[in-house]
This record gives sequence, C-alpha cells and structure tokens, in this order.
Amino acid sequence: MLVTVARDGTLLDRRRVELVGEGLPKIPHHSECQGLPLDEAVDLVERVRVSAEKHAVLALDAVAATVPRIHGVALRKCPPLPPTIAERIQDYHAQNNADWVMYRKALASAAEARGWPVHWYDAKSVFDAARQALHVENLDAHFLHQRKAVGPPWNGPPWNKDHKLAMAAAIATAAEPRTRNSS
Repeated sequence: MLVTVARDGTLLDRRRVELVGEGLPKIPHHSECQGLPLDEAVDLVERVRVSAEKHAVLALDAVAATVPRIHGVALRKCPPLPPTIAERIQDYHAQNNADWVMYRKALASAAEARGWPVHWYDAKSVFDAARQALHVENLDAHFLHQRKAVGPPWNGPPWNKDHKLAMAAAIATAAEPRTRNSS
C-alpha cells in the first residue's frame, strides 16, 4: 500500500501496487522455495527480486506523475536477516520475513534513485508519532474524515489496519524535518 499525504495529513494518493510480475510467486522464501532444490530456490528468489525492483520503479513513477512534490518515503523497519538468499531460505525466522524485506528494499532503492529520502519507521510507535504530528488525540477520527473527504473508491472498504499503518507512517514522515533517517 502506497499512501501520500500533505504535511497537514490530507490524503493525496493511496494505491495498492504489485511488486511481482505475472507468473512469479509473491512469497518465494516462505512458500515456493521450500519444495525446490536450493540452487533452483535461490534462482527463483533472484527472479522475484529483479521483478520487485522493476515494479517498484514503475510504482513510484506512477505516484510521481500524480503527486507533484514527494518529500520522502516511509517504510517499515526491516528485521535483521541472514546475509545470503540460501541462508534465508533455510532459516525459519528468515523465511517468514525475507519476502517483505525484499519488497521494502526494492521500494527504498527506487526512492533513493529518485533522490527521495527513505524514512524507516517502527510500527509500534508510528501511530503515536502521527497523533503528535497532527496534534490530535483520535487518529481514527482523522482517518474517517479523510476517507469521507476523498470520496469513492477510497471512502469504502478496504481500510484495514495495514492501510491505517501506511497512512500514519506517511503523516509522521511528512511532519519530520527534511533529513534522512537510516534503518
């Protein structure tokens, strides 16, 4: 989910993007690679990674065409993983996180290539940061107001916890000074 907001928390753009090309699995580390010989599994992850990087560039191109000024990108912090694809495929903890980390890193790379700073956020504290940025007690009321203000199709479902998390991260990032944070 890509969400773009103004500094005042006004929703400018919200879109779901697919970072994997047709015919490729979405969660190769966790699923498809588990039944393959290791060399084939590594090759499959590499193909998915290349696809994710290509689609991340296309996704950010589409956002840039819609929203004239982007000041940064907020991405959820990544957990540490083993250094190699083979190790990630073989490690149970890594299998459960490696795909999402791969996608976040593809988006980060595409953003940095455009000169956009990447802000890595902690999901446990981002809602508080967004409340502080907007000076509101009830962030859900702000989300509801934004949904109503933009009208269909954004005012109806889906608007789940992941959508709220993405918007909170965008709000918190928009309020930050224009400096670069690292993961």
